[in-house]
Amino acid sequence: MNSIDEFDRQILKYLEQDGRMAYSAIATAMGVSNTMIHQRIIRLTEQGILTGIKPLLNEKKLGYDWGAFTGLSLEKDHDSNRIIEELKKIPEVTECYYITGNYTLYVKIIAKNHEHMRQLLYEKIDSIPGIAKTDSIIELGCAFKRNMIF
Repeated sequence: MNSIDEFDRQILKYLEQDGRMAYSAIATAMGVSNTMIHQRIIRLTEQGILTGIKPLLNEKKLGYDWGAFTGLSLEKDHDSNRIIEELKKIPEVTECYYITGNYTLYVKIIAKNHEHMRQLLYEKIDSIPGIAKTDSIIELGCAFKRNMIF
């Protein structure tokens, strides 16, 4: 199991606030050398704790005003890997989770409007062989989105 100390937590908090923050700025704020920050970030990456720094897009500002969380029932659960590969081909499917309960997979879908959502659900997702049923809940807005607080 990977463990992190308070020093690592501080680095991650700075990166959470601004993933583009220069290592030198983090080092200055923490009162340590750039090399120390660089080495810690390399270690956090090698341990798989820090999996990358990427932008967090505001989907609404890009014209995607609709969101849905959709449960997928599969004809055969062992087809899940193939179905996941098909879902990856649909850019509007932004997240996919294995879950327990009535569904095998749970996905987040973004769309420009209700017609776009209908096309995604009925013409793209429902047409993937092996998907038996979808059940969607429309998202009305995101109250917050964050990494785990530790």
